[in-house]
Amino acid sequence: MIDRPDQNDNRRYDYTHFPEEDRPEYARIVSCIPLRSSVIDLGCGNGSLLQKLMVEKQVNGYGIELSETGVSICQQKGLQVVKGYIDESLPFPDDAFDYAICNVTLQMVRYPEVLLSEMKRVAKFQVISFPNFAFYKNRWEMLVKGRMPKQMLFGYSWYNTGHIHQLSIKDFLELVQAIGGLTVKKLSVDETHNQLKNTLIRLFPNLFCVVPIFVLEKESA
Repeated sequence: MIDRPDQNDNRRYDYTHFPEEDRPEYARIVSCIPLRSSVIDLGCGNGSLLQKLMVEKQVNGYGIELSETGVSICQQKGLQVVKGYIDESLPFPDDAFDYAICNVTLQMVRYPEVLLSEMKRVAKFQVISFPNFAFYKNRWEMLVKGRMPKQMLFGYSWYNTGHIHQLSIKDFLELVQAIGGLTVKKLSVDETHNQLKNTLIRLFPNLFCVVPIFVLEKESA
């Protein structure tokens, strides 16, 4: 296979050019985590979210990241992050953490069901966010243009994106039901400066929410 360098390719997970970032969903995720919780951030990238949690919530944080540049940057920040896959058996005992977080990465792994099952095994609470493919602009582009919408690929094309499992809120809830033993505790949706939009997002999240954040809780045995 010929390796063709391409900066416009988010399958490479190269964080060299953006060691720091503050994504819109970070504050919403941080608000879901109590002070001094133990946290595992799965697919933690350059560690910006994990670092924010440690500063603002004094969490005992740990991370796993596949990208070598991501791991290197995290370690330079003093974060406890190791290289590894997150959609296979995780190297932690049952109930090792209070919270397992997976931020906008579920759609990028080969085995989402394994990832969610492992999050359930190692933590009491699971915080998962993902791009909602059922967002109305995606539906419109599919209907009118008959092509994969770039809205949810964040500017990439279908052939150079790491988004290999596009899913909607309804799809995710079906996965939660299939895994079993999990209860949805909270759904955090996008907030805008328009009250009408906010109302629509809350009433019809599968149609109007771009990045939903779910907080799940493992049911008692």
